[in-house]
Amino acid sequence: MKKALIHDWYTVYGGAERCIESFTNIWDDFEHFSLIDSLTDEHRAIILKGEKAKTSFIQKLPFGKKKYRSYLPLFPLAIEQFDLTDYELILSSSFSVAKGVLTRPDQLHISYVHSPVRYAWDLYFQYLKESGLNKGFKGLLAKYFLHKLRIWDASTANRPDYYIANSKYVADRIKKVYNKEALVIHPPVDTKSFTISEETSDYYITCSRMVPYKKIDLIVEAFSKTDKKLIVIGEGPDFEKIKKFDTPNVHLMGFVGKKKMTALIRKARAFIFAAEEDFGIAPVEAQACGVPVIAFAKGGALQTINGAYLSENSVVGKTGVFFEEQNVVSLLEGVDFFEKHEKRFDKELIRKNAETFSVERFEKEIKDTVELLYSNWKESRSIKK
Repeated sequence: MKKALIHDWYTVYGGAERCIESFTNIWDDFEHFSLIDSLTDEHRAIILKGEKAKTSFIQKLPFGKKKYRSYLPLFPLAIEQFDLTDYELILSSSFSVAKGVLTRPDQLHISYVHSPVRYAWDLYFQYLKESGLNKGFKGLLAKYFLHKLRIWDASTANRPDYYIANSKYVADRIKKVYNKEALVIHPPVDTKSFTISEETSDYYITCSRMVPYKKIDLIVEAFSKTDKKLIVIGEGPDFEKIKKFDTPNVHLMGFVGKKKMTALIRKARAFIFAAEEDFGIAPVEAQACGVPVIAFAKGGALQTINGAYLSENSVVGKTGVFFEEQNVVSLLEGVDFFEKHEKRFDKELIRKNAETFSVERFEKEIKDTVELLYSNWKESRSIKK
């Protein structure tokens, strides 16, 4: 059968693209579609096995490759222009509009959803506020276009035949937004690339792209009020804003290579995670190093971390600590609780938890699930005939 794989956009090698890498490890005969493809040759070789995606008209618009988000109002139109009539199986990888591709009743469409469009739904008010779009004429335009995007997104809920969510948190949001049930298959984490260090140094660490919802500013502000050493790895639009909290005990390293980043994570006392993520790969990578995670108790972290709450008396068998509010006081309470019980965390047990999210597990679950859904779909069509 002919198979098509459609992804929102290929610009970086991130968590969603690691899923694509696994899809193309399992099946090497996809034809690829995407709004934008600006991958480096190195990343294209890994993710798409050297293939180029067929792209939308947005790629050809002025500054389309770099300023593609400026064309957000055109995304629904663009995704609907892909002609997939020659394909029997369509697999979409969607965090924006990919799930809205047009298919016929005699085509099977399975959508792996990383998230419903966050800036149009659950992060709508936060996005407007943090982008300075909650007032004025530009704000009015943004609200109008996001309103139209919500209408379109909801109207496409029936286009996939099956939904697969990357976490129970996302499955719950799919139910809320689209009123659809979703299977849950957690994304792949390359746990084999991480090992435990026998040495632990006197610092905490966090690694992330510096965008508002990652809450790196919260972490840095919290540690700036203490004398505890914090290493921050990552870059992004919020970097300059976060620098204002810079103190002698907080070290903003910007971008570092994977080898150096891994070496620093392995020796950290704990990994700090303050975001409300759909899944969150970074905390799993930290656990693969045997490093406990101090995390905000919401979102995908509740499935990836076996965390102790501050009201508990023991951390035996746990892989981290949960703080319950996204603010400085709650985060520091989590750090203090961790330090009181630090010696009782077991590095080997922490790593074992991470191994349940391995690449091998993901690829087996995806392969078995897609093949079963395809088999059931073919059988149901033959019965109807």
